Amino acid sequence: MLCSRVSSAASAAAGRSLAAPVSRSFATASAVGTARNHKVVVVGGGAAGLTVSHQLLRTGNFSKDDIAVVDPAIWHHYQPGWTLVGGGLKNKDDLRRPIHSLIDPKLKFYNDSVSGFSPENNTVTLGNGDKVNYEQLVVVPGIKVDFNSIKGLPEALADRNSLVSSIYGYDWCDKLYPTVEKLQKGVALFTQPAGVVKCAGAPQKVMWLALDHWKRAGLYNPSNSSSGPIQISFATALPGMFGVPKYNAKLEEFRKERGVEGLFQHDLVEINGQTAIFKRLDNQEQVEKKFDLLHVVPKMGPHAFIKNSPIANEAGFVDVEDSILRHKKYPNVWAAGDASSLPTSKTAAAITAQAPVLVKNLVGTMEGKEPKATYDGYTSCPLLTEYGKVLLAEFKYGGVPKETFGNVLGIDQATPRRAFYHLKKDFFPWVYFNSMMKGTWGGPKGWLAGFD
Repeated sequence: MLCSRVSSAASAAAGRSLAAPVSRSFATASAVGTARNHKVVVVGGGAAGLTVSHQLLRTGNFSKDDIAVVDPAIWHHYQPGWTLVGGGLKNKDDLRRPIHSLIDPKLKFYNDSVSGFSPENNTVTLGNGDKVNYEQLVVVPGIKVDFNSIKGLPEALADRNSLVSSIYGYDWCDKLYPTVEKLQKGVALFTQPAGVVKCAGAPQKVMWLALDHWKRAGLYNPSNSSSGPIQISFATALPGMFGVPKYNAKLEEFRKERGVEGLFQHDLVEINGQTAIFKRLDNQEQVEKKFDLLHVVPKMGPHAFIKNSPIANEAGFVDVEDSILRHKKYPNVWAAGDASSLPTSKTAAAITAQAPVLVKNLVGTMEGKEPKATYDGYTSCPLLTEYGKVLLAEFKYGGVPKETFGNVLGIDQATPRRAFYHLKKDFFPWVYFNSMMKGTWGGPKGWLAGFD
């Protein structure tokens, strides 16, 4: 039950071709190189990559260097914690580790990018031109957070004096809370883009925390928002607050009770000074909105080296079966997490449920068996609604609730609770680095004792 997809964000390093400082860039120009052979190659060292790699290792079916991990990153970041950084609850430096320190020495680590796939030949080409051969391929590089997708956003973020921020990057996640503290009056605007987003609840989590901060400071009056010095607007490309009906109803209730303006089907396309420019998705009109504080969620999408490869579907994601996580065309190619075509919310919680299924099916395939383990679309979002309370959304394919504590204790997880807040703030960051990255955490199933 961890929210927000976690990837190992890249830092500038000699000899690597990296994208924005907050995300990995796998694709580089290729050259002629040497060949390497492995039973399994895992492309991606983020939450999905390290979880799957270490769970594979724990099956006991693999010797040293049988499994290879490919990732150009220097650091591995716990991205769900960036929401807490934006709320002034965590230090961003405490939420990252050197990627080398998280990788078991029995795994072969290629600290390099990827320039292409050749599934017909069972090879991956690294950025340095080397060919890496595999028997089984797991593609889990996450998705790209594109700060250039909104005109004027990179410049606004780079200006440390501006009240424009985003928790969707290591460089900027600690900019939000100081802007919240600094704002004394005016319009606070929080956005959510069209398309795929890492944890669809995160864009409003920081808004609820900011609202609570201003309320406690006497700057916001939820019962009569127009009477206070600060007004709050939530501009989302979605037609509602959340994609799952049960939780959407509760969050819409909160929005109205707390006096937040809802700007639905509004997709941010440009920032010009202190004006946010939106495209209305329902009528294609352009709308301008003045702001004094702006929190932006950039558009996101598949990495180009996936999108332009034979293993991608039309949308650019690795084209796998929804239940068994195996590629629809290439039976020795697998995917999970944000890079996959799985029609569920892209979160780290989803990975805790996907990884054991992928591992069991991959190992079974290598033994000549047909895949039997199935994934039901489980995912989760611990949605902060104020300081000290979290609404714990858990659901599966079709937006059907699948609540861990509701089933066991009979409680309604749509009601925010302090216990869920401590799961989000304290337990999940701890279990992520101490168990999930070691392949021993199964989300709602708890600790994994072993594999069948």
